[in-house]
Amino acid sequence: MALKSAPIWVCSQKPQFHLGTPDFGSSHGRIILDLRPPKWECCGLGASVQKAVSPVEDEKPCTPGVKTSRTGKIDQAQNTLSRVFHKDLNLHPKILSKSNLSPFPHDGPNVRVAYQGSPGAYSEDAALKAYPNCETVPCDQYEAAFNAVELCLVDKAVLPIENSVGGSIHRNYDLLLQHRLHIVREVQLVVNYCLLGLPSVGNQEVKRVLSHPQALDQCEMRLSKLGVIRVSADDSADAARIVASSVERDMGAIASTRAAELYGLDILAENIQDEDDNITRFLVLSREPIIPGTDRLYKTSIVFSLEEGPGMLFKALAVFSLRDINLSKIESRPQKWRPLRVVDDHNKGSAKYFDYLFYIDFEASMADPRAQSALGHLQEYARFLRVLGSYPMDEAL
Repeated sequence: MALKSAPIWVCSQKPQFHLGTPDFGSSHGRIILDLRPPKWECCGLGASVQKAVSPVEDEKPCTPGVKTSRTGKIDQAQNTLSRVFHKDLNLHPKILSKSNLSPFPHDGPNVRVAYQGSPGAYSEDAALKAYPNCETVPCDQYEAAFNAVELCLVDKAVLPIENSVGGSIHRNYDLLLQHRLHIVREVQLVVNYCLLGLPSVGNQEVKRVLSHPQALDQCEMRLSKLGVIRVSADDSADAARIVASSVERDMGAIASTRAAELYGLDILAENIQDEDDNITRFLVLSREPIIPGTDRLYKTSIVFSLEEGPGMLFKALAVFSLRDINLSKIESRPQKWRPLRVVDDHNKGSAKYFDYLFYIDFEASMADPRAQSALGHLQEYARFLRVLGSYPMDEAL
């Protein structure tokens, strides 16, 4: 018996959701999850589940040609067949219990995790926090990491989604919608920006500092005091690599402590960021969803668009408030396939407005009936609705 995929389980006492490719041109949204009456069922979310019970050999209760006696008793040939049929019960498939269903499938030492950047990047630190024994695979672009998972080159991808200082990373929000991967975990990483230099170089010798533009912006005050020239690089780890391969002693980099170890650089100063509480939130993506539970704190991420009309966003958000479900994140992005909407008012003429997609994180598991009820209610107002993932919250910093 093998569990081929880990679809989301839902218990439905509400209207039905079905997973499908969104029909953006229609006036009504496609449905995402399958909520059926009281029995627990499995919503595959695009993946198939192998049956847990396989047929037993010689499953026929009787065989043509087997004779019985006049008293109706089965003769010795039939008894032999019966003994063959009643095999050792230990060979039969075992019934799955909750303990068999890990929320993190395929998390062994052989898991391969893609990330954007060079070795030593903060994204690699996030991957190693989630999977300490994993094999990390660097990618040059965010989309390359998505593609690596879809093409089965790696098992998972770890990508940043927001920073407590810099805000949301919009490119990755757009990629979440364009690809059919599932969020299976989140990772919160405390960012420690370090000033790195060549061995035996002092702070005062550094005149140019390389790093990712966001890192340079978040260390603005310290860099201003040093009076250095800021030079942008593709990522912080790549900046450290460039400095390590250079012979120019006046060149430094802003990167992680791990990048300093990898490239043989000295740490001239630590925690040089302007804000002490600098935290980046990462998402772990997989081809298969996990089975959400209620044994720990869970978060669910969704994306939807709304029908036209006054107060529609208020009504959409109210479905969570009515069920005491806390919203931890809301992000809006213009719909690229329908950027403008024309609204006609006979008294005031016509006007053009942006049409938006709304990304929401709420603190509840899809195994929670409140979450199922909320999404069933939201469907009344949504033109399109998709569950991106239901996954355990990261509470450790």
